[in-house]
Amino acid sequence: MRCIQCGSHKDKVVDSRMSKDGTTIRRRRECLDCSYRYTTYEQIERTELRVVKKDGSREAINREKLFRGLVKACEKRPVSMDRLDRAVEEILADLHKDHVSEVPSHIIGTEVMDKLHQIDPVA
Repeated sequence: MRCIQCGSHKDKVVDSRMSKDGTTIRRRRECLDCSYRYTTYEQIERTELRVVKKDGSREAINREKLFRGLVKACEKRPVSMDRLDRAVEEILADLHKDHVSEVPSHIIGTEVMDKLHQIDPVA
């Protein structure tokens, strides 16, 4: 990994933890040149899912777009960012499990609404 502070490739892993669902590894690293500490996440790279929209157009599913939508929905609610990040991972895992390469947009919407209801019924 390249240090985000000085750009050096020399670092050491200080701490490694697996997520509760076992799909992601969180690593705390320390640069050997400048002693800056930073966090990296390692996860399995999946085949790309594509969203089929109502008008028939297709685009790659965007994890950040899902996350931003959940953040917006829970903006004034007591929900942690870590919980929303886990929710996105759970949604994507469900979609990968049920669909091979393409997912209709209404299925994604249903998954997101179900997950939001589980997290916070008001959101």
